[in-house]
Amino acid sequence: MLRILNAVPVDRLKLLVFDLDGTLIDSARDLANSVNAALEHMGRPPLPDELIASYVGNGAAMLVRQALAAENNIAPDEVHDEELATAYNYFLEHYRAHNLDFTYAYEGVMEALKVLNGRFEMAVLTNKPVRPALRICEGLGIAEFFRVIYGGDSFPLKKPDPMGLNAIIAEAGVRADETLMIGDSKVDVQTARNAGAWSLGCQFGFGPQNLHEEIPDILVDHANGWTAALEPAKIN
Repeated sequence: MLRILNAVPVDRLKLLVFDLDGTLIDSARDLANSVNAALEHMGRPPLPDELIASYVGNGAAMLVRQALAAENNIAPDEVHDEELATAYNYFLEHYRAHNLDFTYAYEGVMEALKVLNGRFEMAVLTNKPVRPALRICEGLGIAEFFRVIYGGDSFPLKKPDPMGLNAIIAEAGVRADETLMIGDSKVDVQTARNAGAWSLGCQFGFGPQNLHEEIPDILVDHANGWTAALEPAKIN
């Protein structure tokens, strides 16, 4: 399904910026395994994979913070800093060793990137730490398609702050209105809007339910929808 909610000037787009988790890759199982390993390290019972996946999108530290909060039945900002630091460090150590155990590129992603390559400049902007982001993209054979891959620790501020997206736009030498942000959650839509760029929402990812809270300009339910949406005939 392809839904065009705003008339995006496809013929003027020059830059595509992709989210990673829930957009290019399904990393839910590896993330859940590492979060639950950290919880076990803290003497806590595991959480369901689906619940952990719903926390993805705001960076690794917030992912661990939300998991600890769920276990304690408290608000995320009530988690003690020392507890968070211990669990987060263990999570990172575990995830570095296991981030390609079960992670894979979504169906149609490789084919779509091959079609889009050359037609557009492409980049990745994720809230995941940059080192595992790079390792995963390289391991799955998709790194070659992107001019840059930036993570949540590449800039002082994470998405939905537009700092990272603005930097990519400036480096590519294009304008914000020539840029499309592609992601699976409202964080990506907000990032695009904060930068003055266009947005495409992926309903096959981790956060499709919150795309109803922040409506993107285009909605797709499969990676092949990217190429369909970016054909000028579909928009005009």
